[in-house]
Amino acid sequence: MKLQAGLFFLDSGGGHAKNPREMKKSSPLLHAGLLALVTLATAAAGGEGWTSDFEAAKKQALAEKKDLLLDFTGSDWCGWCIKLNKEVFQEAAFKTGVKDTLVLVELDFPKDSSKLTADTKAQNEKLRDQFKINGYPSLLLCDAGGKAYAKTGYQAGGPEKYVQHLTELMAVRTKRDAAFAAADNTTDNVEKAKNLVAGLKVMDAEIVDIHYAEVVAKIGELDKDDATGFVKERKEAAAKEAAAADVGSKVQAFIQEKVAPLMQAKDFDKAYTEVQDYLKATPTLPDDMKVGLTLNIGLARFVSKSDQEGADKFVDEVIAQFPKHEVAKHGDEIKGQVKRQIEQAKNAPKDSDGVPAADGESAEPKPE
Repeated sequence: MKLQAGLFFLDSGGGHAKNPREMKKSSPLLHAGLLALVTLATAAAGGEGWTSDFEAAKKQALAEKKDLLLDFTGSDWCGWCIKLNKEVFQEAAFKTGVKDTLVLVELDFPKDSSKLTADTKAQNEKLRDQFKINGYPSLLLCDAGGKAYAKTGYQAGGPEKYVQHLTELMAVRTKRDAAFAAADNTTDNVEKAKNLVAGLKVMDAEIVDIHYAEVVAKIGELDKDDATGFVKERKEAAAKEAAAADVGSKVQAFIQEKVAPLMQAKDFDKAYTEVQDYLKATPTLPDDMKVGLTLNIGLARFVSKSDQEGADKFVDEVIAQFPKHEVAKHGDEIKGQVKRQIEQAKNAPKDSDGVPAADGESAEPKPE
C-alpha cells in the first residue's frame, strides 16, 4: 500500500486506523483530523477465549447472561490493533477479568484474507456494514441480542485498566435497560417518551443514530407536541452535523487540490506553507482539523529527512500551540511513531526516485 499522496499516517493515540484497502478510496483526513500509522508488525488472532462466530456468540451470551464484546480488527496491518492485542487481549488478567461478563468476538479484516474462511469473511463484511465500522480497532459492547450500546478502541494502561474501562461502559446498558423498562411500565405516552429519551441519552449519539432508529421514531409518535424537546434537539444536532460536514468537505477539497500534488511531488516544505496559509485564512476551523493538518503535513518534512530531533521539537511546538487538545497527552507516542516510521523508511525498498516504498510492499507499482 502506497502512502496516499505522500502523507504520513499518524495517530495521536486514539487507536483508530483505517483498512489500507479503504485508505485508497478515502480522503486523507480522518474524523479526528489525525491519520493512523500503518505498521509492518503482525499479530496473532484473538486466540484462546475468542470466537469468530457471531451467531454462536449471541446464543452463548444469552445462555450465560453475558454481553458481547465485538473486536473489529486488522490483525496483520493495523498498528493500534496489534498493540491492543499484545498489551491487553493476550494477557491473563484481561481474560480473567471478563470471563464472567463478556463473550469475546473477533471480527478480523486482515490484508492476508487467506486467514479467513469464505463464510467468516462474508460474515465480517456484513457486520462491518451493519455496524458502520470505518476504523480499526473498533470495539463494540452489545447485549446478548447483538444490540450495541457502547463503543471504544485502544486504551493505554494494560489489561486491568481496560477491564475497568469495559466494566464502566457496561453500566450504560444497565441504565439503558432501566429507562426502557420504565417506559414499558407506564401508559402515559409523554411519560413513556421521556423514559425512552432517558435511555437513549446514556449512550453516545453515534450509537443512537446507527442502532436505535426505531426508538427515535417511537418517541416522535408518542410525543407529538415534542414535550420532551427531543425532536428539536435532534434537528439542531443534524444541522450542526451538516455544517461540520460542509467544513470537512472544504478541507478535503483544499487537501486534494493544493496539498496532495505537493506531497506527491515530495515538496513537503511548500505543502506545509500552503497548510499554514490556509489555517490563517480559516481561523474558525475546529482544533481537530488544525492539529491534524499541522501534524500530518508538518511532520512529513522531518520524516522525509530522517530528522528525529526536528520532528520531536515540532511535536512539542504543536502541543504548546494546542495545550488543551487531546494531542497534548500523546506527544511521546507521536514521537515514537515518527521514530518507527523513520526506521522503517531506512530499511524499506526504494522506488525509482530513491524514496522508500510504504508498508513493506515492493517499490514496483501494482494494479489496483
